[in-house]
Amino acid sequence: MSATNSHVIILVGAGPAGMAVASSLAKAGHEVIILNRDIKFGGLAEYGIFPAKLKLRGGLKKQYWDMLEQPNVHYFGNVSIGKGKDLTVEDVRALGASAVVFAIGAQGTKAIGVEGDSAMGVFHAKDVVYHFNRLPGFGDRPFEMGKHVGIIGAGDVMVDIAHWLIRYKKVERVTAIVRRGPAERKYNPKEIRAVCANMDLEGITQEVARIKDRLAAVGQNAEEVLNGLINEFTKCEPKISDTKMGFKFLASPKRILVDANNRVRGLEMEDNKLEPKGDDTAAVGLKQYYEFPCDAVVFAVGDKVDETVGLPYKSGMFVTNPNKTNNDPDDALFQAYDETTGKIVDGVFLAGWARKASEGLVGIAKRDGDWCAEVVNRYLSTTASGTHSSAKVVLDKLASILKAHKSHPVDVKGLRVLESIEKCHHGATDCIGEFKYSSNQEMIRLIEQGKA
Repeated sequence: MSATNSHVIILVGAGPAGMAVASSLAKAGHEVIILNRDIKFGGLAEYGIFPAKLKLRGGLKKQYWDMLEQPNVHYFGNVSIGKGKDLTVEDVRALGASAVVFAIGAQGTKAIGVEGDSAMGVFHAKDVVYHFNRLPGFGDRPFEMGKHVGIIGAGDVMVDIAHWLIRYKKVERVTAIVRRGPAERKYNPKEIRAVCANMDLEGITQEVARIKDRLAAVGQNAEEVLNGLINEFTKCEPKISDTKMGFKFLASPKRILVDANNRVRGLEMEDNKLEPKGDDTAAVGLKQYYEFPCDAVVFAVGDKVDETVGLPYKSGMFVTNPNKTNNDPDDALFQAYDETTGKIVDGVFLAGWARKASEGLVGIAKRDGDWCAEVVNRYLSTTASGTHSSAKVVLDKLASILKAHKSHPVDVKGLRVLESIEKCHHGATDCIGEFKYSSNQEMIRLIEQGKA
């Protein structure tokens, strides 16, 4: 692409979706400025994948480094967007870029919505994942789990949290609490290998026997279902703790039970039955309740976007254009939309979880970013590049605003300094995967020392 056709694009967020957008637009010859809340790039690829998965994380990281070191890509870490942050949405739009893409993920968490959800010992799954991945603000916060932890859910996030509790926290017992039955489990059988050496097979056998009549009512044979579940417990990673892991099926948490100090002492659960729903099943409450003792509860209840950012927002989501276009991918799905004016927000796009919270993991986020880049390129082809500011003008304006706001942006050179310091601590004892500092202040101090 010739310089005359080159545009400046600002990308907010450097997770898998944002990095895919940046990579596509940079390859197309545009100048890409990345603003990222965290000092480090990667988003959930850095702070959401289980930290022991070094091969997967390493492959992604290498791709991201290669892209960030291109001369037409400019990275600013430790820059937050929103009301009262380093920059507002209006500040970003006023910098003069041809387009702005928000790929900031879903930073909010949905309310748990059961009585007692503010008790000590109640956690959001995402916060726990951030904690063991050492995301600043979470890594150095105490997550007191007690001896017996209930995890609500039956997907891969449940397995990751169980993995951490069993192999690193070494709690006495972990119970996955599942609204439906064992046949409806959602986790990848390969993921369960991390924890299957600790399965309480006797307890799981009794649990399936307890619900056998309710399984039979929807044509499921309890013995076959049990064998299907247990037969996945192969190639288990070596057992390194005495934690016992089990399941509680056909169970919905209705209330968190607390002691006199507002600490979790258990859950009030409702028994469920299964009802056919198309080719699947649905859990239906039986209005029969019982107490389930535990010391902590982790809810995997989904995410929502952060409404304080300042983009048009409604019901946990940023608003996209409701009017379909005839293009593929559909431009409307990626265009920010202001319902008060009934118009798209010109030149502002959304990608990844910012547009569709909790939808898939790294591969799906990357595909979404690639589609968004197609939509942005289509938009840029109708926009004369001379009508917007050059990269130098945009970068100078950005630098002066950040300086005036006393912000501390971190560039690629700073990230390389930090990386080399962290590699020196690779053998640190509290480290599941790579060693990381869990506070921004510490990282900035070390970067400044390393650069001096």
